[in-house]
Amino acid sequence: MKKQILIGAALLASSLTFAQKDELKAAEKALKSGNTVEAKAALDQAQSAAIADPKYAAQYYFLRGKVYFDMASKGQDKLTSISEAAKAFDKVVEVENGKGKYSVEVEKMRTEAINLAVKTAQDTYTAQDYETSFKAFEQVYRLSPTDTLFLYNASLVAVQSKNYAQALDYYLELKKIGYDGSEVNFVATNKETGKEEVFPNKSQRDLMVKTGEYVAPKEKKTPSKKGEIIKNIALIYLDQGNTEKALEAFAEAKQQFPDDSSIIINEANIHLQLGNKDKFKELMAEAASKDPKNADLHYNIGVINMEQGNMEEARAAYLRALEVDPNYLNAILNYSTSYINEGNAVIDEMNSLGNSKADIAKYDKLKVKKDDLFKSGAKILEDYMAKSGKKYPEVLDQLKNIYGALGDNENYMRVKKLIEQ
Repeated sequence: MKKQILIGAALLASSLTFAQKDELKAAEKALKSGNTVEAKAALDQAQSAAIADPKYAAQYYFLRGKVYFDMASKGQDKLTSISEAAKAFDKVVEVENGKGKYSVEVEKMRTEAINLAVKTAQDTYTAQDYETSFKAFEQVYRLSPTDTLFLYNASLVAVQSKNYAQALDYYLELKKIGYDGSEVNFVATNKETGKEEVFPNKSQRDLMVKTGEYVAPKEKKTPSKKGEIIKNIALIYLDQGNTEKALEAFAEAKQQFPDDSSIIINEANIHLQLGNKDKFKELMAEAASKDPKNADLHYNIGVINMEQGNMEEARAAYLRALEVDPNYLNAILNYSTSYINEGNAVIDEMNSLGNSKADIAKYDKLKVKKDDLFKSGAKILEDYMAKSGKKYPEVLDQLKNIYGALGDNENYMRVKKLIEQ
């Protein structure tokens, strides 16, 4: 009885083997005739038995990859088809250890699939279909994992499509694989224009130098993208409201790029959003020390100090911003406003006084102090306009308000006429 069962099992296995061979042949025949639907149906029938049998597994995955590649080539659910083809190609190489006949065929198809995915990514990007574009760039990378630039491209386009969750996944993967992104540019100076130009490769650059039209050939390495990737990870976490992970990402970025002021600025902005104004001010000062020529940094330090009532520190920061950029209009307006705000604080004190002789005497002294502060604010703006030779509407409006508050009717009317001109 036991022998009969074993013989029956052997017959069953034999019939399954013949069945899967027939189905694989049927799939192959359907593919040759261009009938991908029939080929896919035959492969679905053969799937479980073929995968379990090492003798037929490579052939099965090869045909599966071919079916999906043909579907992609015909535009049938292109990106999903490319993705399924890529998975099948990888399984062929895995089963054959990259040494069998199907592995060779698969690599040919892989190259064609890469070209198809690249074209899809570029065409859809040009058409501003960013969602399809970033998915296509991802498929190029999945087909050719050494071409990490395409995963980086996918991350950039995902941001353009505002799919920040997907962009975050790409950035995290780029970070995990240690993507650097720096490259060598081959440049030379155009003798006629005096400007440096970048060439596609060294050979072309050297050829143009030999013509005598270009001089000073050199290689320039572009900056690493690692800092940018970590910053973007942090910014997306921040956009998602995950401030804890955002701060962790910035802390990591600062360790890798301690002199990158933009990392410090972004970290500072998180603390500002969290209401940690002292930490914001501390970090902005740190960033300014690393990037002293950044007028915006000094300006923002001035703003936070003014909000906190530190007028002298605010004025010093605004003056530093104006040293870097003498035409920084908001800096000059806020520099003037710092005196107005201080004068307004004096008004509050004046209004709190009573009618006693001592209070009246104090009131008169405070009024002189207030007027002097307002006049200082006006002088800053008058000097700025005289030096620049321009009439800025914002400056004129602020001047008119100051002279109105001072009761200086003559200057008020003068500025009013300038506004109306």
